[in-house]
Amino acid sequence: MTRLLVSIAEQSLTLERPGLAPICYPISTALNGPGEQMDSGCTPRGAHRVRARIGAGMARGSVFIGRRPTGEIWTPTLAAAHPQRDWILTRILWLCGEEPGRNRGGRVDSMRRFIYIHGTPDTEPLGVPRSHGCIRMHSDDLIELFDLVPAGTRVCID
Repeated sequence: MTRLLVSIAEQSLTLERPGLAPICYPISTALNGPGEQMDSGCTPRGAHRVRARIGAGMARGSVFIGRRPTGEIWTPTLAAAHPQRDWILTRILWLCGEEPGRNRGGRVDSMRRFIYIHGTPDTEPLGVPRSHGCIRMHSDDLIELFDLVPAGTRVCID
């Protein structure tokens, strides 16, 4: 069974597939640390799955707002013009929790919290917590991962 293992402590995401060597990617999780509460800015823990894959075929650096492409491609000039944006780029793997009361339902629902694995500008450091709760990856890594991960893939965040 294909699965993704997200280590908050190691700031890494590992893709495991039967019969193949694991692939490990650097990531960035929440600056506020782990946590499940709505509006906490924390990365939720526990069992999840990929609920939706968004952005197939989009250009590297495509900008998304509300899971919809804006038609923009990220550049330093665009970033300077919109310094308040939390950049969601290239692709989105939207996660839903699998554990009622922990990361599913009520004020701990990962899907309602809009928790994604998504692209971030290459200028953003990985390996250190800096996100608003999501799991950030550089675009080239995310494109590779996106093409290897179907909807329904299990994701364990620890």
